[in-house]
Amino acid sequence: MSPADFRRYALFYLGYYGALGAYTPYIGRWVAANGHGGYVVGAMLALWYGGRIVAPPTWARMSARSATPGHWLVAGCALALLGFAAFAGFDHGVMLFVAMAWFGVFFNAVMPQFEAMTLSALGARNHDYGRIRMWGSIGFLVVAGTYGWLLDRLGNDAFVWLTLPWLALTVAAAWLHREDRPVPQPAAETTVRGELWRRPGVRHLLVTALLMQLGFGPFYVFYTLHLQAHGHDGFAVGVLWAIGVSCEIAMFWLAPRLVQRYGAHRLMTACLLATIARWTIVALFGGSFAWMALAQSGHALSFAAFHAGCMRRMAELFPQRRDMAAAQGLLYGFSGGIGGVAGAGVAAVMWQLGAGRWAFLAGAAIACVALAAHVLPARERREAAVGDA
Repeated sequence: MSPADFRRYALFYLGYYGALGAYTPYIGRWVAANGHGGYVVGAMLALWYGGRIVAPPTWARMSARSATPGHWLVAGCALALLGFAAFAGFDHGVMLFVAMAWFGVFFNAVMPQFEAMTLSALGARNHDYGRIRMWGSIGFLVVAGTYGWLLDRLGNDAFVWLTLPWLALTVAAAWLHREDRPVPQPAAETTVRGELWRRPGVRHLLVTALLMQLGFGPFYVFYTLHLQAHGHDGFAVGVLWAIGVSCEIAMFWLAPRLVQRYGAHRLMTACLLATIARWTIVALFGGSFAWMALAQSGHALSFAAFHAGCMRRMAELFPQRRDMAAAQGLLYGFSGGIGGVAGAGVAAVMWQLGAGRWAFLAGAAIACVALAAHVLPARERREAAVGDA
């Protein structure tokens, strides 16, 4: 990949995750500030994650068949911008949910397509993925770290207007890819999703990723509200988000060497162990800034390294370029979609029952199940191999 191409790909990640840096930490705060309770916040986020179930596989399939996949990328980003802009006029009633569903479908549709484009462009150097994806983390850091302070001073109504420029940047970055060529897909060799699902190792990876995403539900839906409930102001909330993303950036830079040295499976095991500890700390010590900072440093493992490990496993399981878009759509829809919807639902129920403590303890318990799902199949395969020998 040339330096110019590196910049094109990095710019898209910067804009996309800059928008996500506004959305993820502060959408719950905005919804709650408009007078809605925990169930509405959870339902809104469930709609968002629901877009990951339906949109990515369909979008990936249609864009992969198109002679101009870059045009699909531009269209999806533009439609996502339009959907988010609707929040400026609708903060109550049915239209609030319609706007969320619209935004969730199109914003979630484009990233699996772009991930496949990135991995295809990297080719055999897929271990360098983290150094491109790192720019998304930089965008998230800048926004998440400053918007809590800004919203304290400008008011929660500024949330929509502060987010729209990042979505506009995403559209502009997508425009730079409008002429990108499609990945070759000979009709006779096109792989259907059922065949992808049946490949050895795929189901174990998807289940582990789904459970990890499910356990992240309390974090994505209620972390900011949990911090506010323990007396942290907008500046402190922003700093804590920034700590997490700073560690994420450092990990994405180191991830290629870690993946090559330890392998994706062992790295993901360490990530799951760190995640169990992280959610337990958040549940029990929410009032302590120092403990929250320590827990946020765990984002390096529980998000960045885990994501890099998943991408490496995807490249190993789907070495054929023609399968990349469909495989990314499958991962995104199954883990991010189903796991996200279920995680938002579990988080909302636990929040109503016992606020942040119960919600994050539930997240830690789910991470334990994810660890078992990840480790036990590999152990069984090793024992079977020893028995055969």
